[in-house]
Amino acid sequence: MALFQNRKRNVKLHSALISAAILLAGILAYVIGFTFLDTIELKTMDMRFLARQRIAPGPEIVLAVIDEKSIAREGRWVWPRSKIIRLVEKLSDAGARVIAFDIGFLEPDDQRIIRVLEQVESAMSDLKPGDERLKKRVEALKYASDNDRQLAAAIGDARPEVVLGYFFQMDPEVLDHMSAEEIGRHQQNIQGSAYKTVRFASADAQRVPLIRAVAPQSNIRVISEAADYSGYFNMYPDPDGVVRWMPGVLRFNEAYYAPLSLAATSAYLKEPLRLEVAEYGVDQIKLGKLSIPTDEFGRILINYRGEEKTFPHISITDILHDDIDADALADKIVVVGATAVGIYDLRVTPFGTVFPGLEIHANIIDSILSQDFMYQPAWAAMFDVLVMVVSAAILGVLLARVGALSGALVGGSLCVLYVLLCQFLFSYQGWVLNLVYPLTVILLIYASVTVYRYLVETRQKKFVKDAFSTYLAPSVVNNLLDSPEKLVLGGEKRVITAFFSDVQGFTSISETLLPEELVELLNEFLTEMTDIILRHEGTVDKFEGDAIIAFFGAPNDLENQAEVACMACIDMQKRLAELRKKWQGQGRPDLYMRIGLCTGPAVVGNMGSRSRMDYTMMGDTVNTAARLEGVNKVYGTYTMISESTYTAAGGWIRARELDAINVVGKKEPVKIYELIGYPSDVDEHMQKAAEIYSRGLSAYRSRQWDKAAAYFSKAMRFQPEDRPSRIMMERCRRYKADPPNETWNGAFTMTTK
Repeated sequence: MALFQNRKRNVKLHSALISAAILLAGILAYVIGFTFLDTIELKTMDMRFLARQRIAPGPEIVLAVIDEKSIAREGRWVWPRSKIIRLVEKLSDAGARVIAFDIGFLEPDDQRIIRVLEQVESAMSDLKPGDERLKKRVEALKYASDNDRQLAAAIGDARPEVVLGYFFQMDPEVLDHMSAEEIGRHQQNIQGSAYKTVRFASADAQRVPLIRAVAPQSNIRVISEAADYSGYFNMYPDPDGVVRWMPGVLRFNEAYYAPLSLAATSAYLKEPLRLEVAEYGVDQIKLGKLSIPTDEFGRILINYRGEEKTFPHISITDILHDDIDADALADKIVVVGATAVGIYDLRVTPFGTVFPGLEIHANIIDSILSQDFMYQPAWAAMFDVLVMVVSAAILGVLLARVGALSGALVGGSLCVLYVLLCQFLFSYQGWVLNLVYPLTVILLIYASVTVYRYLVETRQKKFVKDAFSTYLAPSVVNNLLDSPEKLVLGGEKRVITAFFSDVQGFTSISETLLPEELVELLNEFLTEMTDIILRHEGTVDKFEGDAIIAFFGAPNDLENQAEVACMACIDMQKRLAELRKKWQGQGRPDLYMRIGLCTGPAVVGNMGSRSRMDYTMMGDTVNTAARLEGVNKVYGTYTMISESTYTAAGGWIRARELDAINVVGKKEPVKIYELIGYPSDVDEHMQKAAEIYSRGLSAYRSRQWDKAAAYFSKAMRFQPEDRPSRIMMERCRRYKADPPNETWNGAFTMTTK
């Protein structure tokens, strides 16, 4: 495992990744479809219908129903054609404008009397010419007994337009029982249902896979020929059994057919139906100037006005016996069908499990006449995906920054707002937007990120408490316990300031002390120095004898780690000077500490085995800091920092450039600086000596050995104990006698690490 990183690079990143992963999964499920979620979405549509106020239908539609009252008075269903004839005549006399039958006349009426009369007619073939009256009488009786012809005549003579209902067979097995000739006759009978105009946007549009029927099951020929209009009453429920869509077009052979509801509306408005097909599917259905929106398969989403009996129900027996108001049927579309229990077309709708099929046709007719549709806009899919993307972005950002309660409020608010938006658009615009997929994405992101944060925080707090309290400042540990999300398990590359220190001549000092005295002195030294490091929020890596290895900038963030590290070094050297005065009075040896600092990228983290780990650092920055600690010996200094540390530290510390060195293991020269102290620690003599030293260093790099030596000598007049000036002056004299080769880059080559 590796050390935790800060919050920005942990919780933010991981929350964003979790959100992105769930978002992609949600979009993928939305595109390919997920049966469980799709079913729930259908149920939410039903709930939106129930939450919406009931819509009052227009006055154009009434339902003539075969109800329990009619069955009790007129006899059990199926009624003889004579009653249907009387119904057509009554509706015609009442001024109905359209009669739409949600029942079929698929079989001939009882033909037994006709067959007897045909036998009588055959037996009369030998009658004398004077007996023509008897023949005509038999023919009249035969015609009067043919209820199918009588019904056809009534339909043909009726003032209202009559729309016949039929259905399509959808099961291919039916073809085993129907001949091609029979299918052809049925197709001829349903010509009044075919779209008069079909417009294709292109040749590709003609190959759009619309819903295909296997074979029509039409009304008998004589009745079919009597009506100009017809329409199928097929309805196909969704997988949960609820009827929400009406197929606005079915294809059979090369023709396209309309349902009963559209055919009735066409007859009412005296406008032809027109089908428009684009490359992606059905574009729209036109009825004169009116447009009927559909999905790509030509399905019409039914805009239910309300529960059963939202439209007026008139018992057929009341119509037959004139027990209704005179104007109840005038200028109306009368949809004829059954509602009596056991005989009617039972459908399941959003408003219940007992809903007559003829009232579904009425809902569609009313939607067309009022141009009040329920549909999914062309941009609905893009909007649904956009909602998921925006929600994921909001949650991915906010959940990483707020607490559990605030996160719940954010997630809950998004859900509530989206539900209200969808309900508003559903109720007042008729737009059906997907509710389940965006809500599922929102809830999954909230739950996943919240669980992730809980698990990580629990694990991080234990990790911080167990592992960091031994080598971090208490303030840092408390901060990490309060905000453990700042840490990320795993080795992490980040910019730090590495610190190495060693006691000058400690081996020789240790030989002069008893073991107990040595341990006591070393413990006091290490305690004092470590306290300063921790006070500056540094991290103690380890102790190696008298050496201290530490770093600044991990695991906690420091606004200016290089500056803080330099301040710690200054305070440590000052404190060590105070300790030397104390130890002198106790007869203890003086301790001098050499320090090396380097700022740059390194890998920090818990490294080792499962049973033994150290929170440590690795990398070139670390190696350079270690080498700078040793380079102090060459220049007689005690605190040496790299150019990167000097540049990053800014103006709150004072340092001077000593030289550039070629370090073992590095190709490029490293500029080295001596850390002098705070600005207040530098007096006029020290400032002057540093300026002159800088001039000498410039002359030295230009191979002006005498001039450089003179500058270094002059610097020592201001600082007689300035060991770097003495060392550089001696080096100039040596190089004058034995100059470096032409490839010399102005840097001193270190021969040891």
